[in-house]
Amino acid sequence: MTVTRFQDLPLADADRTWDSGEADKRVRSWAGAEEEPNARYREAHVWYDGDAPGDFGSYKLPIADVIGGELKVVPHAVRAAGGVMQGARGGVDVPAEEVARIKSHLAKYYAKMGETAPWDR
Repeated sequence: MTVTRFQDLPLADADRTWDSGEADKRVRSWAGAEEEPNARYREAHVWYDGDAPGDFGSYKLPIADVIGGELKVVPHAVRAAGGVMQGARGGVDVPAEEVARIKSHLAKYYAKMGETAPWDR
């Protein structure tokens, strides 16, 4: 199990809508990961199951989309992931020992957006 390395990706416009299914299609194409996930595909997610890195279902908490040919973090996606970490939509099934690292990763993007992560409010 592992939290992805913080990439400090550029932010998309604040008003950019978030559709994780559509973003996933674009990320797969951009990453060349149509058959199975790879390192580039991983960059769009905060967490993945390191025991099954070749399974798309192992990747959780997507926060990025391909915009103008570049991978960018979508503020609405960060907020959605933050909500999930707070239990929204049934939460996320990750090991308890990973939660603090996931929140730390997301908090860096909240700060970049000029916001405070919900668990720090």
